[in-house]
Amino acid sequence: MSKLATVGIDLAKSVFQVHGVDENGRIFARRQLRRSQLLAFFQKRPRCLIGMEAWAGAHDWGRRLQELGHDVRLMPPSYVKPYVKRGKTDAADAAAICEAVTRPSMRFVAIKSEACSSVLVLHRTRDFLVRQRTQIGNAIRAHMTEFGIIAAKGAQNVDGLKEQLDRLPEVARMPVSLLFDQLAETNKRIERLTDEIEETHVQNETSQRLATIPGVGMLTATIIAATTPDVDNFDCARDYAAWLGLTPKPHSTGGKQKVGRISKMGNRYIRRLLYLGAMAQIMLRCRLKREPGPDWLSSMLMRKKTKVVAIALAHRMARTIFAVLRDGSRYKPQATAA
Repeated sequence: MSKLATVGIDLAKSVFQVHGVDENGRIFARRQLRRSQLLAFFQKRPRCLIGMEAWAGAHDWGRRLQELGHDVRLMPPSYVKPYVKRGKTDAADAAAICEAVTRPSMRFVAIKSEACSSVLVLHRTRDFLVRQRTQIGNAIRAHMTEFGIIAAKGAQNVDGLKEQLDRLPEVARMPVSLLFDQLAETNKRIERLTDEIEETHVQNETSQRLATIPGVGMLTATIIAATTPDVDNFDCARDYAAWLGLTPKPHSTGGKQKVGRISKMGNRYIRRLLYLGAMAQIMLRCRLKREPGPDWLSSMLMRKKTKVVAIALAHRMARTIFAVLRDGSRYKPQATAA
C-alpha cells in the first residue's frame, strides 16, 4: 500500500491547498483544507517531506508540523515559480511546491524559532516608526515653508522649528503643533524599542560576538543573529554576501562575461545597516585625517569614490560575519606590519 511521501502546501489566510504524492511520484492527495483542519490532516500520518513557500506565517506552521515529526522545508517563492506549469491557481501552486521541494539543487530557508521571530518584529516595528518619524518631519518642514519658515534637512533641524510656531497663523498653528506632539511620541516609542533590542543583544551570545566586528553595531548584530544564526546553507562567504545583495550581478552569454552593479537582492534592511556601518568607518578615517597607509581601505579611498568603497567594505564585513558565525568565534583584527 502506497503512503504519502512528499506534500506541497500552498499557504493562505483561511483555505490551504494540499498536493501530495507517494514514493513513486503518483498523486496521493489533492484537496483543500481549512485552517483548523491542516494539523489534523498530518497528525495521524507517518513522517513525510512537507514543502512550503516562505510567506507570512510559514515559520509558525513549520514549527507546528515539525512538532508532529514531519520534515518541513521552506523555499523562497521566486525559486518555486519556475515549477508552475501553467496558469495561476492554488492547485497549480501546490503541485509546483511539491515538485520543487524534491529538487537536489533547491535552496531552503531555515525555520526561525519564536525568539528569532520576536526579535524580527522588534526590528521591523522600529524601522517602521523611523520611517514614520521621517515623514512627520518632512511634513512639518513643508507646512512651515508655506509661511516662509525654512529649515535644513535632517531630523536634528526639525526640533528648532517648534520655537517658531508663534509666527504661524492661528488656524495653521494647531495642526502643526499636533504634528510636533506626534513626532515626540514617535521618538519615545523608538527609544523604547531600541532599549528592548539592546536587552536581547545583552542576552544573546551570538549577537555579542558579531558586535566585535568593526562597523557592526547593536542593531546589525541582533538582526543578523535572528535572521541567519546558522550559515550552513551557504557554501562560502561570497555566497552569504551574494545573499545579502552585495556582489556584482553577472550577465554572461556567448562566452562573453560582463559584471554589472551589485544585485541588491536579499534582505534590504541588513544591507542598509552594513552600508551605514561601512560609511561610519570611512567617515571616522576621514575625521582622524590619517595619512594614506598601506592598508586596503586607504588604497581603495585613493582610487575609488566613497560610496563605492563603502559597498566594498560592506562586502568584506559580510564575509567576516560569515566567518564568525561559521566558526563560533569572536573577531580578531589582523596584526599590521611595523
